[in-house]
Amino acid sequence: MEHELTWHYPVIFYLYLAGLGAGAVATGAYSFLISASNPGRRYHYFRMARFGALIGPFPVIIGVSLLILELGQPSRPLNLFKVINLSPMSIGSWFLLVFIFTSLLYALTFLPSFKMDDEALSKRLHRVQHVLSLLNIPLGIGVAVYTGILLGAMPSRPLWNSPILALLFLVSALSTGIATIILARSLLHAKSDDAEPERRTRERGRRMAAKRPGRRYHETGYLLATTDLVLISIELLVIFLFIMFAHLTVGNLKYAMETILPGGSMSVTFWVWVVLIGLVIPALVELFTVLPRLLYNVPFQARRSVEFLVSVAVLIGGFMLRYVIVVAGQITGPMGI
Repeated sequence: MEHELTWHYPVIFYLYLAGLGAGAVATGAYSFLISASNPGRRYHYFRMARFGALIGPFPVIIGVSLLILELGQPSRPLNLFKVINLSPMSIGSWFLLVFIFTSLLYALTFLPSFKMDDEALSKRLHRVQHVLSLLNIPLGIGVAVYTGILLGAMPSRPLWNSPILALLFLVSALSTGIATIILARSLLHAKSDDAEPERRTRERGRRMAAKRPGRRYHETGYLLATTDLVLISIELLVIFLFIMFAHLTVGNLKYAMETILPGGSMSVTFWVWVVLIGLVIPALVELFTVLPRLLYNVPFQARRSVEFLVSVAVLIGGFMLRYVIVVAGQITGPMGI
């Protein structure tokens, strides 16, 4: 049973960019919070937090703007704020509004112009960042989950009605958020970015300089790679649960899932672009780079080109996941009563 597509690329990009931005801010805020309890790695966690804070709000804003353009009338979204109820659209709209405000304020605190020499003012700024981190973690998770709940609230589309879809979008949002931070590091990399802070000994600096060209020791890269590897592993598990839940369900959901299973009209797109390119290959590459550090406690080394390609692959996979879910959910519908 075929159906006309009513949601096109603006909606797909909205679901993708909103999750990506929310994931970047949430993971960055979490890094900031744990930096206080890890004095030895405080510098590295702070760098992750700064990248997430400065990057995260803008994909969300762009995604929301695309959604407003898709609606045709910019005044329509304002109607959602006139009435507060428990509908997914109303709750999600308020989540987005509050998150955009707090994430922009959070990003301002990480701008270079906010660096303060006065110790008292610096402590005040740190407290503000701490409070905003505590706010942005649940708000970011809420926005990421909402992108899945928004689809699941439509009973006429059985593929979207799985209770696991929101979890899948959440894990994917966190993974693409981490990948965005890794991509930014590889593109905006400066000599001092991955080096140890200046207070480290010159002897460590000489050992780092002696490494082969194109390979650097950077603790921040190791933390990002291991975190992304864990998230990708969880996402693969959630995809397995998503498929198994549909397989064990009798009715419309099982029928709709056949679209992405082998032999379905979107199976190649899903298994090649989402699973293989977006998840399996990046996971294997990151596992190869972090294993020496995990097994032998040797300095983590990764080429900037490898970090760039891995992060791009994860981002492509995250977008293709939304593309497949949105399109497959529209080309399949209930089998009837």
